[in-house]
Amino acid sequence: MTTTRTTRLRRPLIAGTTAIAAIAAVTVTAGFAATASDSAKAAAAGPDLRLIAASSSITLTSWKEDPGVYLDLGTYLTAEGTPLELKVTRKSYRDPVTITQTVYEGGKARAKALPNGTVKDFSGLPGFAEITVTDKAGKQVLRRAESFCPNNASGRVRPDAPATSKYPESCPTNPFTLGSVWGVEKGWAANTYAGSYTRPVELAAGTYTAKVSVAKKYRDLFGIANRPATVKVTVQERSFEDGRGAAARTAGSGEHAGHGAAHPAPSAAGAAHAGHGPGHAPTPAQAAAAVTSGAGPSYNVGHGPLKAAPPALPWALKKQQTARSARVGDTEGQTDGSRKAPALGPLAKRPAGKPSVPNVPKPDLRSLPAYGITISDGGEDVPGKDYLAFSANVWNAGPAQLVVDGFRSPGKATMDAYQYFYDAKGKQVGYTPTGTMEWDPRPGHMHWHFTDFASYRLLKADKKETVRSGKEAFCLANTDAVDYTVKNANWHPFNTDLATACGQENSISVREVLDVGSGDTYTQDLPGQSFDITSLPNGTYYIQVLANPENRLKETSTANNSALRKVVLGGKPGKRTVTVPAHELVNAN
Repeated sequence: MTTTRTTRLRRPLIAGTTAIAAIAAVTVTAGFAATASDSAKAAAAGPDLRLIAASSSITLTSWKEDPGVYLDLGTYLTAEGTPLELKVTRKSYRDPVTITQTVYEGGKARAKALPNGTVKDFSGLPGFAEITVTDKAGKQVLRRAESFCPNNASGRVRPDAPATSKYPESCPTNPFTLGSVWGVEKGWAANTYAGSYTRPVELAAGTYTAKVSVAKKYRDLFGIANRPATVKVTVQERSFEDGRGAAARTAGSGEHAGHGAAHPAPSAAGAAHAGHGPGHAPTPAQAAAAVTSGAGPSYNVGHGPLKAAPPALPWALKKQQTARSARVGDTEGQTDGSRKAPALGPLAKRPAGKPSVPNVPKPDLRSLPAYGITISDGGEDVPGKDYLAFSANVWNAGPAQLVVDGFRSPGKATMDAYQYFYDAKGKQVGYTPTGTMEWDPRPGHMHWHFTDFASYRLLKADKKETVRSGKEAFCLANTDAVDYTVKNANWHPFNTDLATACGQENSISVREVLDVGSGDTYTQDLPGQSFDITSLPNGTYYIQVLANPENRLKETSTANNSALRKVVLGGKPGKRTVTVPAHELVNAN
């Protein structure tokens, strides 16, 4: 895989959420309610899974300035009797991805291995939904298959179902994910729409009939009845110039009950702020998919996993986002204009007494190989200047959280940082000083950074250092679900919102947490963070990601803190190239 010089590194990060409206009514009227015998049968093995449509008709919009529609047809997979629970893992990057299903026999859960090759990555069940679209004359105009992530946008189908789903949101997209848990809670339904993983289709304005089926191999695997869902589709063409564009869509998405105060619909300016600026991977200019039924869009940021059905931006807002993409990022109390999240609270005062490191579970920081590697000019229009930009992730394999508080003395520009330790009951039983935190005032940051969390180095072919990144201070946040199958993994980490995870300029104290199973990705695409390769000869190099470089943090093991990714530099000054070979079985960048 070879890439050439680009102006700035951009990786797709748009994320959104949806809520389900009127699924329960559809379930009953369609005659899909599970019977007592069905539930008893499901309890003895796997769940009773059924495909339903939330509505018999739906309207999709194609924008004149950006033709194409996303096939969010409002079809869902319901689970009754027991949840649908799948665990997807790989032992190492030398091993293939495998999948097991949790089934129940005699009230006891056991893991049932599914056939080899069922999945190849962690993005969902490939080819699960088969979609055909016919026009008014009955002529087939489209046939396609889409993956299904059981962690897609979901909701209850009956009032006595569990109030919340225990399963994570979305399926991981990080190429170096190690373990994931997918599930549809009992009495819930998950949208079959592939969202960020799909592409728009060209359909002229008019009426169509869409038929959605579950592929035969999955019907056989999970015992799903062959009952396709049929939906009447109306495609309408609009233009932003007709006055019904962004304003109409924004107003409509903000009217859904239950999300008004907590998740206000983004304004034209807010919708453009859909990601992080320098330091965390920024959002691309293009939108990902159409708004689904339910709540207005909200976003997660950083380099986190993509959710099921991100909202599309009207053409005019895409243009605004393109123009502003270099300066979007964190602002005080928010990330992208769509929602606010409370910060984790530190202790009321700095710890007292003698520091101690007790014999209790500790975090285990591990580095993933670098990815998203490309040649960049670092944002500076200087002919002949070349930088090697990349993304890097450090994650926590547990079994304990990494918890660090920073405390600021009056008038000081830095905070003193302390790491805390907890017993099995969650009681704090020790602490130790662990460096400092510093305020970063640059656009796209504007929060407190914990120093010496990780270090990035470019090594020569003999693995001796040749260039070091200046980035060694971080705002910790749970941006990526790296392995949710490890002991004590938290499937619903709290501080995924970077803007409020790391305090404000006038903060007197800050708490930063890296939860078990989650990692924090930073993209190094600015001078001082990326590697200056202008004067380096062509040849083989290694990007080293090193966690806890000064060993200030106390952890389970430091033997797994380093990860290397091989790269091969080529080209000429001002037109450098980089080739990124596969890392064992992971052929992705």
